[in-house]
Amino acid sequence: MRKSAAWMTLWDDRILEIIRDEGSGTATELADHDYIRVSRSQISRRLKKLAEHGLLQPLGNGVYVITESGSGYLKGELDAGQLPDPKDERESSTA
Repeated sequence: MRKSAAWMTLWDDRILEIIRDEGSGTATELADHDYIRVSRSQISRRLKKLAEHGLLQPLGNGVYVITESGSGYLKGELDAGQLPDPKDERESSTA
């Protein structure tokens, strides 16, 4: 069973699944997918959020691939609620 984090949405699982299955993905490709029914701009925000938390890796030009953590989450091996909060890391690096 997957353990999502409070910051995650239902669409995050779908985005991760599609990127895992297809090898990579962009907001435009995901918006055209029948499995996702939200706007490209919302998908783009979710891609960035998933990357901030280490579940996706941006390759540049809006292309994302799944990380080992992202795969672990989809397999139910990783509790996304236990991932470090990127805001905490930014605050500690500026202190």
